[in-house]
Amino acid sequence: MSSVLSIISPLTPHDGTCGYCGPPGQRSVARTNCHAAELQPTQLSCMTYQQMIDRGWRRSGTYCYKPDLKRSCCPQYTIKLDALQYKPSKSQRKLVNRFNRFVLQGDGDDSMEVDSPGAKTAHRGTQPQKGKTKKQAEFSLKTALHASEVAFLQDEDAKHKFEVTLEPSSYTEEKFNLYQSYQKEIHHENEKKKPKGFIGFLVESPLVREPIPYPSDRPAHLPEEYGSYHQLYRLDGELIGMGIIDILPHCVSSVYFMYNKKWEHFSLGKLSALREVTLAKEIHDAGAPDMQFLYMGFYIHTCQKMRYKGDYSPSYLADPEDYTWHPLEKCRPLLDKYRFACFSHPEHSIAGIYEGSSPDPDIPLADLQEIQLLDSVRDEMAIVKPITSSSEWSRPAVRRAVKTVVHGLGLPLAKEVIFYLAYVL
Repeated sequence: MSSVLSIISPLTPHDGTCGYCGPPGQRSVARTNCHAAELQPTQLSCMTYQQMIDRGWRRSGTYCYKPDLKRSCCPQYTIKLDALQYKPSKSQRKLVNRFNRFVLQGDGDDSMEVDSPGAKTAHRGTQPQKGKTKKQAEFSLKTALHASEVAFLQDEDAKHKFEVTLEPSSYTEEKFNLYQSYQKEIHHENEKKKPKGFIGFLVESPLVREPIPYPSDRPAHLPEEYGSYHQLYRLDGELIGMGIIDILPHCVSSVYFMYNKKWEHFSLGKLSALREVTLAKEIHDAGAPDMQFLYMGFYIHTCQKMRYKGDYSPSYLADPEDYTWHPLEKCRPLLDKYRFACFSHPEHSIAGIYEGSSPDPDIPLADLQEIQLLDSVRDEMAIVKPITSSSEWSRPAVRRAVKTVVHGLGLPLAKEVIFYLAYVL
């Protein structure tokens, strides 16, 4: 159990325009993307946020939201990849090999292969062991990914200097310039970005850093703490890509990835997914046994550009009603047939647009009386009281906001966090 208090402010849920079914670079105005619950945290323990994303929540900066899949035009299902069981496909191995060839040998030489556990010998074209074909030789994703990194090279010369570093999320002009370029060149957004928007979206985080309980000294390239990080990709000193990730007790959670269009032909987004799943496995192997998954955000079956997340296996989707996990390949037939798919109760699936309203959740008063409200802080101690005893409880907007967040969190978690009525209008 974390000693960090999680303090949240409920927000009134709202409907917004959808960025998944609109034209490129635009948001749909004809349909809506709905939220079932929203909150603004003052701070969150990493375990609290882990429990939240297991129930379909997601953060954007310090703002957290839970999509209403039943009412959304493009339902967003939480997807996770088993990092311990993951085996890269042939095409994914080729991506790693191709990038390693460029870094180690330079342009114009495609004879090099890095497709075996011994990266040093493999990239020099060594033949597989006698009795084994190259296809049969075991592929080590961890070894192959590190094969071109300057920190893992020993006495060999490389044509380029490639570095991958992990650091706590922070603002630099270099990162902001990459973000501006990515939004303009990849997402075709011509509006000039401001540092404040970048900071609010991809730098600020509500997560409180907490030690990862390694049993012994960890490898130098692995993080010491859970929390929010930037994974930086530099080639010959130039920042060519950046992954925004949360490292949580059970997973590495992928928040966002951006890259320089100049290097688009190397599929850096796909390479980043391979590095993130490998990071989760390396943390697990270093002695954090609960670290087992890469959470890839939302899987949106109705959006072709978001289906790539299903290319990594074995992946699982969270059921939108009971939050149990189901293999993606078993979910696809329902997703093909229904707009809203319920995997644990297929009879609850909906083919067309849901016409029902979103009423206030029916939560017993006895349970609401156990929800804690921050009353004051004295000598660095939080003084709490039942939320129903607040003078603000008489306001319908407050009751609705609190009930939707309690329902979205689930009663067990809602009773662990501390509510703070700061933003309810």
